[in-house]
Amino acid sequence: MSRLDALPQPFKSAKRKINVFLHRRRWKETLIFLAFVFLSFGFWYLQSLQQDYEIERTIPIRYKNIPHEIAFTDTVPNKIKIRIRDKGSVLLNYSFGRTFNPIEINMKDMPVDQGTVVLERKDIESDIYKQLMTSTVLTNYEPEQIHVTYNKRIEKDLPVVFNGNIQYEPGYHRSGEMQITPAYVQVYAAKSVLDTLTRIQTAYADIKKANKSFTRALPLQKIEGVAYNPESITITIPIEQYTEKTLDIPVVITQVPADYAVRLFPPTVKVISSLPLSKYKDLEADQFEIRIPFSELEQNLSGILPISLTQRPDWTRSSSLSPDKIEFILEQHREND
Repeated sequence: MSRLDALPQPFKSAKRKINVFLHRRRWKETLIFLAFVFLSFGFWYLQSLQQDYEIERTIPIRYKNIPHEIAFTDTVPNKIKIRIRDKGSVLLNYSFGRTFNPIEINMKDMPVDQGTVVLERKDIESDIYKQLMTSTVLTNYEPEQIHVTYNKRIEKDLPVVFNGNIQYEPGYHRSGEMQITPAYVQVYAAKSVLDTLTRIQTAYADIKKANKSFTRALPLQKIEGVAYNPESITITIPIEQYTEKTLDIPVVITQVPADYAVRLFPPTVKVISSLPLSKYKDLEADQFEIRIPFSELEQNLSGILPISLTQRPDWTRSSSLSPDKIEFILEQHREND
């Protein structure tokens, strides 16, 4: 049985129609015509590549070894726009395969008080021609000279703060203070800018699925016209698994007059605290306090008083009371009793 016989009937019919169409004389003539069209286009394209054209490209400018103590007073050029002429086949290299290296201006030995950075026309042309093919003609470029001035920046030490979001895995939390090293950085800027700054933020950091302590280097947030020393800091965040511990603690009424007695219902409550697993054994009931001055009871006519913790360890993450209200009775004793 042939392969055609094995196909379902709709496919057999479609294949026969395609075969008939492809064997028609008119279709063959169309294919031959299209082949000549594409061939002619190919010859025309190859011929056009031998003619001269002009294109525009840009070369980046890189300022290196800029002292932290200086600030540019003008807008600093960051690229040179060039116009070049050559055969089309050569220009294709500049469009798709060839990249230009930055023209570098080294400011290492510049005086920091004030000064001017100048890159003359002949130096710019020399740097451009080093990157052009021998047949390429440089017809124009902008700017023809680089001339920027700078002044000495004012310095101030400012604190660094973390800017970001930390998402912990379930059951894990920060177990201590975040450490930022260094805590202060030297900030260089014009006086008008520096007067508006009171702190420096890190670049935004999104930390996900945190389940252990870590240290990470972070760059500082970029501000126009501002330089830092150092330019990055490290953060150390202690993270631990958390658990809960329940303790019974008494409710203490203070400043009770001698002729009064106070009855509380209940006299003790449960405190449920979330704490690092490593400190579970360290947490004791005497580290918590619920102290209520007698005057609050006197002013309360309902006999029911909301309560809250007045002391708890700062390394516990959260604490709740059960119950969070107590009932009380005030009894006044007479002198002859």
